[in-house]
Amino acid sequence: MLTLYCAPGSSSMAPHIALHEICIRFDLRPLSFARGQNRDPDYLAINPEGKVPTLLIDGRPLTEVAAILFYLARRHPRAGLLPEGDPEAEARAVSWMSFLAATVHPARRQGLAQARIAYGLADRRLGDADWAIGPYSIADIHLFRLFWRFRNSLQPAAGEFPNLSRHHDRMLARDAVRKTLEVEAAIGYELPA
Repeated sequence: MLTLYCAPGSSSMAPHIALHEICIRFDLRPLSFARGQNRDPDYLAINPEGKVPTLLIDGRPLTEVAAILFYLARRHPRAGLLPEGDPEAEARAVSWMSFLAATVHPARRQGLAQARIAYGLADRRLGDADWAIGPYSIADIHLFRLFWRFRNSLQPAAGEFPNLSRHHDRMLARDAVRKTLEVEAAIGYELPA
């Protein structure tokens, strides 16, 4: 049994989307940052960092977006979230995931100017491709969640990130993305500005 601890709209949105993409049953456990539920002793016993996401796999915790997405893609290959039998394509997905985690995600905390630089790099890296590595993959899910948050909170000018904007809109056409957004909006977002 899989259990996803999440905070709607946070980084946990990416594994939430992936779980809907692979179409398996899972238990969703939303945590409220505003009420400090991520600092609750019961949750800290599962994830001592008090961060989300945490995916419990038969009671064993797995943390970090990239690791959870990689696990889900490898564990459920029929979902097509990671190319099978193509080490180079798989490495490109890992490259995107590393770039997103190390460069794009922390840029927002470094200020608007740094965030614009990082998203500009991501926009150029994506180019006019439909998906990050060719076929749709976990890299697209991670990229979408980060740009979704940036776009909604900082509202970049129209045309500032044309490739990321096209990717964002393409992602919104996916059933798993729409379902995740509906579920998380119904729970309620408590994201910092």
